[in-house]
Amino acid sequence: ISHTWFLSVIQNEFRTGKIDLDSTAKLLEKLQIPFDFAHVKHVFKKTLDKRKARTINIEDFRAIYRTIVHRPEFYELFHAYSPDCKILPDTQLIEFLRKEQYETEACETTALEIILKYEPIEEVRKRRQMSFEGFIRYMSSEDSSIFKKDHRTVYQDMNHALCDYFISSSHNTYLVSDQLLGSSHLWGYTSALLKGCRCLEIDCWDGSNNEPVVYHGYTLTSKIPFRSVIQVIDKYAFVASDYPIVLSLENHCNPKQQEVMADYLETILGDKLLTSTIGDTVVTQLPSPEALKFKILIKNKKVGTIEEGILRRDLDSHGETGEISEFENMSDEDETDEKDHLHLKSASSKRKSEHRLSPPPRKKAKMKKIKIAITLSDLVIYTKSEKFVSFEHSLANQKCYENNSIGEVRARKFVKRSAKEFVAHTSRFITRIYPKGTRTNSSNYNPQEFWNVGCQMVALNFQTPGVQMELHNGKFLDNGGCGYILKPEFLRNRNSTFTPHNVGRYSKPMSLSIRLISGHQLPPSNLSKTNKADPLVQIEIYGVPEDQAKKKSSVVKSNALSPRWDETFNFTVQVPELALIRFCVEDEISLVANEFLGQYTLPLLSLSKG
Repeated sequence: ISHTWFLSVIQNEFRTGKIDLDSTAKLLEKLQIPFDFAHVKHVFKKTLDKRKARTINIEDFRAIYRTIVHRPEFYELFHAYSPDCKILPDTQLIEFLRKEQYETEACETTALEIILKYEPIEEVRKRRQMSFEGFIRYMSSEDSSIFKKDHRTVYQDMNHALCDYFISSSHNTYLVSDQLLGSSHLWGYTSALLKGCRCLEIDCWDGSNNEPVVYHGYTLTSKIPFRSVIQVIDKYAFVASDYPIVLSLENHCNPKQQEVMADYLETILGDKLLTSTIGDTVVTQLPSPEALKFKILIKNKKVGTIEEGILRRDLDSHGETGEISEFENMSDEDETDEKDHLHLKSASSKRKSEHRLSPPPRKKAKMKKIKIAITLSDLVIYTKSEKFVSFEHSLANQKCYENNSIGEVRARKFVKRSAKEFVAHTSRFITRIYPKGTRTNSSNYNPQEFWNVGCQMVALNFQTPGVQMELHNGKFLDNGGCGYILKPEFLRNRNSTFTPHNVGRYSKPMSLSIRLISGHQLPPSNLSKTNKADPLVQIEIYGVPEDQAKKKSSVVKSNALSPRWDETFNFTVQVPELALIRFCVEDEISLVANEFLGQYTLPLLSLSKG
């Protein structure tokens, strides 16, 4: 039956006798087979072998199809469940789903849905059966993905307070390359939003003609109008996710241009902009992502209380400014993302940060006053930037709607020395971590160490590929890619004694067994003329320190099309709720060096059995 069906689909293309490489690729598309062009080209050339021709006949095409599509590992599985090795009856498909895919609920309906969706041969489909062709298509589909099906949509409770979630966050979102000379580009915002990022950073500076601009201050990065940035955000805000966006303003503008910013935010974003509290004016708890759906929040310094601002909403506050007093040099790192003193020592007075009354720090610090336009200040509702002094100070003085930004170096010290206090802090307040200013090439830090203590906004340079961004993207695949992931209970509970270095009673050990079977159509090595690679797979666990692990497969020599390993790896994971698993495929170039071919990272608890 398969043969007859196959010929009926392809024979029309061969009425003139032979087809070339492009037609071969088009025909594979028609057969609904995912393929990599480089591999098809390689197999095509190999089929022609020593012939001078550039075209193939129908038999050649069948051979190419079998090489690329009929994978032996699929055939072995099919063979194990199909009585005659040609057809899989629905009863056997159910058996396969239960035994191999751990779908204990699988029944006739499940089997029928799969057959109707994937079986290409009509008469087989009508008999409620599956051919090898249908089985291949099912095994290569999203439905057989290692990523849990029900984690691909929003499945978590979205009614907790905002501080109970990990939030996908980007640093210097406007940059598309490095921090010193790179170009600032609207594409930075578009691409971050399309990836589900929910916290964007905007560095605002005074521009000419009273038009605020966005760029990396004191550097040669190019400038973009603030107005254009807000227009792009308005356009793409809720394409990837319905949940709220926080615009983290790093504000270096004078009060007059701050007013211009406030006007743009209100006129361009319209109803999307959150300008008052939801429900009660007196805020005792942050609202939930659910309650803030389709809303954009402004994170900036604020004068006075939320209540005062809301009472002013009906009055025209243009021209009014408020003052915030703060200590000038609180620490070696503060909310300016440490960039001012990196580029221009004399610019230290332009430091941004903010603070209500607090005990003077040990260094002799001068007080300075910062002017803020009331119209902008009043747009800050649940995300007021508050200078971080100490955990004790926050516990005594900080309100639930006040957030801190802490630089990675300082934050790393806290993880080491006072993890318990850090966890207590993040269970109450939204905490943003940002890369140190010396990362001028836009490199990233490992976000895992800060997720481990419950930091909500672990901001990374989205423009820089690498393990760090791969961990971020993998983590936020969860919960439908909506950019919000509910933190584990031990990071939300205010009485938690959890610390990443000593998980104690919070450990829920899980044993994980992974059988690495095969690869298919891997990207060929850049260094290979013959489409070959010597692939190996690294399987890595990222999580609390004692869960960090790395195991390595053997190397398959010169085979990028269909390497076969059949190796099993076992791990024990103490805190599965925080763990990510990363599969990284490399080409062994020499005994000391490997070339990266590809990777896939996902949360451990999103792994599908089977």
